[in-house]
Amino acid sequence: MTKPVHIIGAGMAGSEAAWQCVSMGVPVVIHEMRPHRMTDAHETGGFAELVCSNSFRSDDKFGNAVGVLHEEMRMANSLIMGMGDMTKLPAGGALAVDRNHFSDAVTTILQQHPLVTVDYGEVKGLPPKEWGNTIIATGPLTAPGLAQAILSETGEDSLAFFDAIAPIVYKDSIDFDIAWMQSRYDKKGPGGDGADYINCPLDKDQYEAFIQALLDAEKTEFKDFEKDTPYFESCLPIEVMAERGAETLRWGPMKPVGLTNPHNPTVKAHAIVQLRQDNALGTLYNMVGFQTKMKYGAQTEIFKTIPGLENAVFARLGGIHRNTFINSPKLLNKQLQLKSRPDLRFAGQIMGVEGYVESAALGLITGRMAAAQALGHQVGAPPLTTALGALVEHVTGGFMDGPKAKFQPMNVNFGLFPPIEEEIVYPKVDGKRMRGKAKTRYRKSLLAKRALQDIQGWAAA
Repeated sequence: MTKPVHIIGAGMAGSEAAWQCVSMGVPVVIHEMRPHRMTDAHETGGFAELVCSNSFRSDDKFGNAVGVLHEEMRMANSLIMGMGDMTKLPAGGALAVDRNHFSDAVTTILQQHPLVTVDYGEVKGLPPKEWGNTIIATGPLTAPGLAQAILSETGEDSLAFFDAIAPIVYKDSIDFDIAWMQSRYDKKGPGGDGADYINCPLDKDQYEAFIQALLDAEKTEFKDFEKDTPYFESCLPIEVMAERGAETLRWGPMKPVGLTNPHNPTVKAHAIVQLRQDNALGTLYNMVGFQTKMKYGAQTEIFKTIPGLENAVFARLGGIHRNTFINSPKLLNKQLQLKSRPDLRFAGQIMGVEGYVESAALGLITGRMAAAQALGHQVGAPPLTTALGALVEHVTGGFMDGPKAKFQPMNVNFGLFPPIEEEIVYPKVDGKRMRGKAKTRYRKSLLAKRALQDIQGWAAA
């Protein structure tokens, strides 16, 4: 007889929120407009569709903040992480998934659950108050009608940024007389063997010609309302990175470190383009970090100048779309409810987090909070010392205030974690005091271990 929680949006956050609710015995009604109304980026009507990359990023639970978040979510019975682990692909130290198998698995599990009702169709305004307990998880591509209704309710301008999509290449069109398979530093990740990426080397002249071509390429023309929209720094188009300096890409997605060309092992490449497996069959590979706003003709022409990709056939070219998010620290309380309408909670990227896993993580937390409310209880936010808790703090108040302050989307990172209070005693290495990067790695490992210890009670509750 428990009243259902209404969830608008069946993306990463909405799907995770729904799973958390039904896992606690609370029924849900999922409202999803796709496939009746598509967005500019989605291609299917499936739940939890991955539109940009197929990577959940690092799975290192002791050395990387997103790896810590992975593990915390696993401990909290996450559907997204469970299906991610089930559909994983070789990707070095990262967790990458077969995007179609992943979405199909999430869709099937939720559609067939006895406590889930799916209502296909667009929600064009704020949910009616008689719905009661509601989660808005419409993501960065929220339909204009609902976006405008949120804006009218809050009186706050929604901020916006561009998010770009990287191209996907058919593996059998890549020239392996030039390219080779290797993970950076031969690192083995989940399901990998240390040779999980395709690498295409460029010498200095080839790299400089490539950079010039990016600068000269014909770009997508933006509409007037999009022209002042800032990019998200962790997802810059490659041509925008090239505009920041000739060496920028060599210090970013084209860095040549940790890789040795077996075709010419004595010569170090000036720059290297990496491609990561995109489907379980291993037939498709996406160009890592190569999100772009160049026009399709320019993309094909320029990318085929990369050694090994001269005859590349593209399953998908790069694209760009406009993302929006609310000013969460001003609008939401610690229960992730809209202050002006506590019957409404928000989850995922529309709150001002960036990344698949971060979006699902906020869906996990919001889902638990909404389910607890439906059962007459209250679940607080996870401890601040955890990755989950750090994300909640970011979207509810973890930013600098002042006239020049500007709330921006952010991936999870150790900078969001409170420092360890007690003095850290660094171990010696070969009898010498630990220094530099070694000290940083050790400090991060302590933050990670503390987080995984502190999340246990909240995850099991």
